[in-house]
Amino acid sequence: MKILIVSRAKLGDLLLTTPMLRVLRNALPDAEIHLLANEYNAWVADGNSCVNHRWIYGRVRTGRHIDFAAAWRQLTTYAALKMQGFEVAIAAGGHESHRAIARTLHAGAKRTIAYAGAEKLRRKVSDSVLTDDSLHESMLMLKLLEPLGIKLPTELPAPEFYPPQSMLDFADRWLADRGIPARGYLLIGMGARVAANQPSCEQILRWARWAKETQGLDTVFIWTPGAKNNPLYPGDDAAAQTVLDAKLPFLHPFRGQLKEAIGIVMRAKASILPDSGMMHFAATSVGGVVGLFADVHTYSNPAQWAPTGPRACYIEASTSVVEIRDALVYEKLSALISAGR
Repeated sequence: MKILIVSRAKLGDLLLTTPMLRVLRNALPDAEIHLLANEYNAWVADGNSCVNHRWIYGRVRTGRHIDFAAAWRQLTTYAALKMQGFEVAIAAGGHESHRAIARTLHAGAKRTIAYAGAEKLRRKVSDSVLTDDSLHESMLMLKLLEPLGIKLPTELPAPEFYPPQSMLDFADRWLADRGIPARGYLLIGMGARVAANQPSCEQILRWARWAKETQGLDTVFIWTPGAKNNPLYPGDDAAAQTVLDAKLPFLHPFRGQLKEAIGIVMRAKASILPDSGMMHFAATSVGGVVGLFADVHTYSNPAQWAPTGPRACYIEASTSVVEIRDALVYEKLSALISAGR
């Protein structure tokens, strides 16, 4: 059986698709599983043994600009996909998306499975599934396998990520240049999609002092580079400056590329990060992660977006992460650090 998984997701969302890939592979060991993902996130599946072949499409439109070369490459990719003769194509994602369904239909599979509640979308797919906001995103994607008669596991499988050696080599060099041993530091992140999930500079400085004084750990501090008014990727340079101005000798700032930052996350003793794609990568690391959530009725709810895996936990605040008591943070971090000794 040839199966195509179509992902329009961001980095963290594609990572949360990997439990579905694992369950699919275990249930159908002889299936030929293909993945269609965008050029921004397709590398997340590198090294994943569940995927036989990966297809990549580029961004055609950025604002008002249209990349006609990317549009042509996308058309040729769709033509090649139709030649594959897929029995099944699945629009991976936890909610109904007409764009995801349209992209999945381009494969011309005999069966198309997708979340589709609206009547006009249900008519377009062979197998429509209704979403359930009470379930975790990974479990929502697992439910897309039910039309294939696949029994879902009672326990959610952990996401899988296999960092390339180049990513880890960069982290090792960067750490060595600063005299920081691998697994000898706490990683604290500031970048978050919404301000309510973002720790304050004062919190970051207090947590870094605690890590040094009680655990003997330095701190690596990361944030989203750039200006806050960047329309595509708002950055946190201005907010991070207050942390840098404190000039703590045991706090090491990293302002660099995303993949390089993930390598440093992978080497940490433990991480504490706001709800973000980076948080989900940290959940796959040896050190594990404490995720930060706030105002869950307005923004991301951990019931659906919490980090998952044996080394993942989270803290939820009522309206803002700045309300979280330090004692609770230290309790969660201490448990991760002790378990990893």
